[in-house]
Amino acid sequence: MTYIPLPPTPDDSEKAQRLAAMKRRATGLLVFVTVVFVVARLYESRHPSVGWVRAMAEAAMVGGLADWFAVTALFRYPMGIPIPHTAIIPNRKERIGRSLGNFLQSYFLRRDVLERRLAGLGLSRRIMAWAALPENAPRIAHQLAQGLARAAEVVPADEMKTGLHNTLVAQGRKVHVAPLLGQALLLVAADNRHQRLLDRVLELVQRLLTENRELIRQRIATESPWWVPTAIDDKLYAKLVNGTERIIWEVATQPDHQLRRQFDRILGEYVEGLRDDPEVIGKAERMKERLLEQPVVEELAGALWESTQRALIRYASPDAGAPQPLERGIITAAEAALKNDALLAEIDEAINKVVLGAVEQYRHEIAAVIERTVAEWDPKDASQRIEIAVGRDLQFIRINGTIVGGLVGLLLYAFSHFIG
Repeated sequence: MTYIPLPPTPDDSEKAQRLAAMKRRATGLLVFVTVVFVVARLYESRHPSVGWVRAMAEAAMVGGLADWFAVTALFRYPMGIPIPHTAIIPNRKERIGRSLGNFLQSYFLRRDVLERRLAGLGLSRRIMAWAALPENAPRIAHQLAQGLARAAEVVPADEMKTGLHNTLVAQGRKVHVAPLLGQALLLVAADNRHQRLLDRVLELVQRLLTENRELIRQRIATESPWWVPTAIDDKLYAKLVNGTERIIWEVATQPDHQLRRQFDRILGEYVEGLRDDPEVIGKAERMKERLLEQPVVEELAGALWESTQRALIRYASPDAGAPQPLERGIITAAEAALKNDALLAEIDEAINKVVLGAVEQYRHEIAAVIERTVAEWDPKDASQRIEIAVGRDLQFIRINGTIVGGLVGLLLYAFSHFIG
């Protein structure tokens, strides 16, 4: 099997130095009690009271050696001797990975455990508070723009245009155009704005008459029978043009002109018909359907997609400025969400469902990934990295074993001395 070496972490060197220092302290303490034991043993025959020191040092030496063996046996063979049940981590790496995966699956990836943890996190409020900060909005906007731009480049343009066109048509057919048109006309009629619109129409007609007098004269002459004299054609032309201009001038200068009142009445009847008359409503709907079937709607969908794609590519470009409108939209949306507790609760519920559903479905795969990953580690590397990570704390076991062993030896010597 080909093993994968573990990449070093930034603080491995510092941890290794602290581990080496702690090893020296634990070994130094063991050497110290060994020296004390040897000296005490030499002087015990001449000074019986030194027996207390010898007993304590002897037990401390045994405790220190036992714990040194236990700690060392986790990571390697003690003194390089392949004693059974030693070098546990490199030799039992696969079993450790399997146990770690099962432990994580059984005690951390359980639904009830995750529900309790997620319930107290308030993820939606934290996310919105982070997104509302002005320094974070540009990062979100750029990432969002880049992601959408990459997606826009991958998706076929024809399919997107067709889909957008179908969506526009489908949504347009769902909308009842008559009430909307009626509301729009009511807004136009408010404060007599429709009369100002009529003024603009009259100005346009007047300008068309002025600019096309000769064309009108020629048209009358062409349409008139051949036997009608030219003088009569000119008279007809003058009456037509002058009469039209006089009507336009009268309507423009008289706020209560009959034509204005007729315009008011016709507009009001049409608005009322859009609200109540099935025939008028049906005509409006048929007009909407004819409009939706026009090529201009498909052209509009294509133009919308192309402009959207260009905007996304421009926002995602490294040389482009920040997508400020998108940033403002993100900040505004986040601030609004923070004021809406019901919305935050719905977002939390949605997040919880997604997380819990994913964990419920894939927790066995997660455990299997951990097991396979640990199994692929190089045994020597894995042992060294684990020792660097936790070995410093394990050296305290050696120190404590030396001290506790010495105290136990002292107590046992005292017990045997007083009962002897």
